[in-house]
Amino acid sequence: MKVKTLIERFEQFAPKTIAEPKDPIGLQLGSLEADFHKVLVTLDVRPEVVDEAIAVGADLIFAHHPVMFHPARNLDLDDPQNQMYATLLQHHITVYAAHTNLDSAEGGMNDWLAAALGLTNTVGLVDGVTETNYLLTVHVQPVYADAVRLAMVGAGAGDISRYAGASYEWNGTTWFTPMQGADPELGPVGERNSTDELAIQMRVPNAKLQAVVAAVNEVYPGGHPALELTKLDHEGHQFSMGRIGDLSKTMTVREFAEYCKQVFNVDGLRVIADDMDKPVQRIAVLGGDGGKFFKTAQRKGADAYVTGDVYYHTGHDMIAAHFPVIDPGHHIESICKPHLTALFKQWAQQNQWQIEIEPSKLNTDPFTFI
Repeated sequence: MKVKTLIERFEQFAPKTIAEPKDPIGLQLGSLEADFHKVLVTLDVRPEVVDEAIAVGADLIFAHHPVMFHPARNLDLDDPQNQMYATLLQHHITVYAAHTNLDSAEGGMNDWLAAALGLTNTVGLVDGVTETNYLLTVHVQPVYADAVRLAMVGAGAGDISRYAGASYEWNGTTWFTPMQGADPELGPVGERNSTDELAIQMRVPNAKLQAVVAAVNEVYPGGHPALELTKLDHEGHQFSMGRIGDLSKTMTVREFAEYCKQVFNVDGLRVIADDMDKPVQRIAVLGGDGGKFFKTAQRKGADAYVTGDVYYHTGHDMIAAHFPVIDPGHHIESICKPHLTALFKQWAQQNQWQIEIEPSKLNTDPFTFI
């Protein structure tokens, strides 16, 4: 199986278009056309993870954090980072990364973190990309309408609020004059003719547009039916980074901090609070480096905020705002490993992919609490 087969399916779940600007996501090293049989799922791509991939026989590494945040200035192999690239190439291992697109995806990173905390009634925290919606109109002969309609719905068209597969359709007559090279079944060259047609119109999100058009072309005899595309400027799906929701019961800041240690299995964490006995129940969470969004969390009604990598001076601002923040570290995003593994196994079973999926067993957290 080719790498691009898995990646195309993944990008339906977490489109590259919803990543934050300048985030270096996607193919990091290797080729999407490469064949693979085993994928290692990891949070970070570090030399020890590459060694693990070689040991287990993986020829694809799927990571959350990009391996190339900054371009290499040279290929000096005395640099451990460059040597890691060379090792990957030497063993024909492809590397792909899904970062802020996985953070914003529905059912992705921040939903996994919110679920781990037991939050309910969750909504988005920080507005991300608004995905463009289109109206796609396909003109077909009535005999082919059912096949085209089902293909469009199957590829993701027609979802409106709580309704799936919604379409607007109308009948009409198309008049035309066949020119040289036209389909002979549609009349003699140069002679005015007409045919009955059905127009099928559905809403399609940008991320699914290519797949929907391909599905229509696949089922329509001869391919390339008449298509009309209209961009909907004033609507689209709002993706969000982070989540905000409710704990099942009120806790003090101190109790909630201890709860976070258990949930994320960390030996220590940082608490930024001027009142450890303050009651909290509505919680915001954002995986990774989310300290700069604490005012958003406070404004949206959170009693406390869980995020990583809080800076010293930002911590002072949080204290001044009387807003408690729990920093269990960036590494809590390793929650992606079991979830992505389960997701890939589900897709493999659905599509009869003959591949193996294995989560990395390494802890790549650079910090040790003593």
